[in-house]
Amino acid sequence: MGGGIAGAGAALALHRAGLDVAVFEAHPDSAEDAGAFLTLASNGMRALAGMDASAAVGALGFALTSMRVLDDTGAELAHTPLGGPEFAYRCLRRGDLNRALQGEAARRGIPIRHGARLEGIEEGPRGVTAHFTDGTTATGDLLVGADGLNSTVRRLISPGVPPRYAGQRVFYGYAREVAVSAPPGTVTMVRGSAAAFGYALSPEGEAYWFARVAGPALDAADLAGGTPAGRRASLLPLLSKDATPAAEVVAATGDDLLVTNATEIPTATPWRSGRGLLVGDAAHAASPATGQGASMALEDAVVLAKSLRDAPDTATALDLYEALRRPRVEHNITVSGALSRGTRTPSGPGPRGAAGAPSPEDVLARQLRWDTDLLRPEA
Repeated sequence: MGGGIAGAGAALALHRAGLDVAVFEAHPDSAEDAGAFLTLASNGMRALAGMDASAAVGALGFALTSMRVLDDTGAELAHTPLGGPEFAYRCLRRGDLNRALQGEAARRGIPIRHGARLEGIEEGPRGVTAHFTDGTTATGDLLVGADGLNSTVRRLISPGVPPRYAGQRVFYGYAREVAVSAPPGTVTMVRGSAAAFGYALSPEGEAYWFARVAGPALDAADLAGGTPAGRRASLLPLLSKDATPAAEVVAATGDDLLVTNATEIPTATPWRSGRGLLVGDAAHAASPATGQGASMALEDAVVLAKSLRDAPDTATALDLYEALRRPRVEHNITVSGALSRGTRTPSGPGPRGAAGAPSPEDVLARQLRWDTDLLRPEA
């Protein structure tokens, strides 16, 4: 359920594992949140390779090979490499990524039905049936809820767990004519006095930018009824306090300016009920401060498919999947939420193993390689 990054990615990985899969998307077309952009980190690019979908995405957006950090005076605090030659970071529009993954699914013969809005779930001894609002149904062995932050599947199998505000408003935009510079392939992070800001320049010179601002959550009317001019006017006074490029970038932005609330799913939220399983943001949405939402969803896709491929039965596979995924994604929720709230963050990329054990990065790389068996961690 859901044809976005998590859903289309899961379909590709499950199909590669030899499973019969179909995608049901509530939206009438492929591109929800078409205006926002995201960054796929090395782990997300590695997951795409695991599902054999690198080529479908590799031509989109542009590569990011380094990150520099500026303080509120514009002074450079750090400039470090990102990723590597095999799995470079990539900046791209969310809608383009959705379309590419769905297009690759269609190319592989995976059916995708748009406009299929889930209404209810009925479980039986031999399967689970999805009931849609138009009166149609679909039955399978497993229902994968990949329907995002406001997941209908989560409401049905894990009621009473709404998303919660993570403490920041997040602005996104594009500036096509702005006289700022940055080294090629570099994302610039600005530690502003009143807002966190970041931007990257495309090869064509267009600035992709975001700003994170602490404060009360915007209500539904503000989110739906605000204008680009109003959002720009609310943001510029905060950025103009500093001697950085941030205010200039935002001032050069036209109507391509969005705002949303940073939102997260509480840790320890149940992911499973009977034959239903949550993945991606439906299970473990985090605030965007770490920039890992899409990459974590693609990791989910590969590990789920390999768990079902390698385990002797579905129950064992889902136990394995949750054991492998929950510590990592909930660590990300905690770190990202702490960044958004301005509290102290846990150190390190995730829970550490015993001395002499493989690093978390090596463990993840092995999980995402298609030819490794998840039941043989020592191999």
